[in-house]
Amino acid sequence: MAELDLASPPPQAALQNLAGMTRAELQAVLAESFGLDGKKARMRANQLWRWIYHYGVTEFGDMTDIAKEMRAGLAERFVIARPEMTERQVSTDGTRKYLLKMGPGIEVECVFIPDVGRAGALCVSSQVGCTLNCTFCHTGTQKLVRNLTTAEIVGQVLAVKDDLEEWPSGDENRRLSNIVFMGMGEPLYNLDNVSKVIEVISDGDGISISRRRITVSTSGVVPEMHRLGEETAAMLAISLHATNDPLRDELVPINRKYPIATLLEACRNYPGVGNARRITFEYVMLKGVNDTDAEARELVRLLKGVPAKINLIPFNPWPGAPYECSSWERIEAFADIVNRAGYASPIRTPRGRDILAACGQLKSASIKKRASEARREASL
Repeated sequence: MAELDLASPPPQAALQNLAGMTRAELQAVLAESFGLDGKKARMRANQLWRWIYHYGVTEFGDMTDIAKEMRAGLAERFVIARPEMTERQVSTDGTRKYLLKMGPGIEVECVFIPDVGRAGALCVSSQVGCTLNCTFCHTGTQKLVRNLTTAEIVGQVLAVKDDLEEWPSGDENRRLSNIVFMGMGEPLYNLDNVSKVIEVISDGDGISISRRRITVSTSGVVPEMHRLGEETAAMLAISLHATNDPLRDELVPINRKYPIATLLEACRNYPGVGNARRITFEYVMLKGVNDTDAEARELVRLLKGVPAKINLIPFNPWPGAPYECSSWERIEAFADIVNRAGYASPIRTPRGRDILAACGQLKSASIKKRASEARREASL
């Protein structure tokens, strides 16, 4: 059998995007497309992997260690595509917010935050919109459109690395060192794709971000938490925000299905949890709602026995929000109680507020624009 079968390439519209594929998927598609045996398909897949994920190449013609005939065959069948960057905003604090178009009417936001984690963190989205309707979260006011594919989530990382000019990967001085699934959507409602994304971005021959530097935040989809730990070994963050069920039912409505006791039991059983792999509990500070000394003490009581750190998040306002941020004095008093109980309790410095890029502020600009256009048309 010849190494290449270049007959009858698919039409342009049917070109597959290789960016976002796992190693196994690359190998399978090469074997099928070119009639390669397992060894040759694996070798070609490894070459492509390095070009796509280590060097950030987007043109097959630049893959200099692949024969010209093979490169031509690849170009006839495949593309290495990124989402279209339709808007890029830079905050006064250096935070960058991107609006990325995945297809007609399908847009998401992701945010790069410098000086977070080892060097800088990228907050990626896993869904277009969200179903959870957390009342303090701007994203929750945008209805769910659909899950993002593996390629669309990986594409956020690739597009931001392009913008940061951070190719090849693995530089000791790189700015993008951490990935957090804390953007639009609930990652555990898209776990199949999220797991594959983590497989891709953690591979040492590619983007090479350690699983210890990848954090997945959930509002409490308890049935999928154990699977997340087993399949990905990612760090876990819990969007908690309340110390009693009635209040959490209001703030995080999924609590009605998976109440606090059930959620914390799943945390205690999370694979690999321990002092070296603590669970992060996120707690947004809402003035007069969840910020009393009594609630700080109850938070400490609830987390007893769970290797944990607690991120206190000053509420980030958005147009029409029903809450206000607790005063800085109140937040510090709350943090002091938690710290004295032995828990690390950093207060998350708000980043990117001026461009609505801070925690809980993400919402597709296209959705906001369409809403404003609808209001304008209704007034005519």
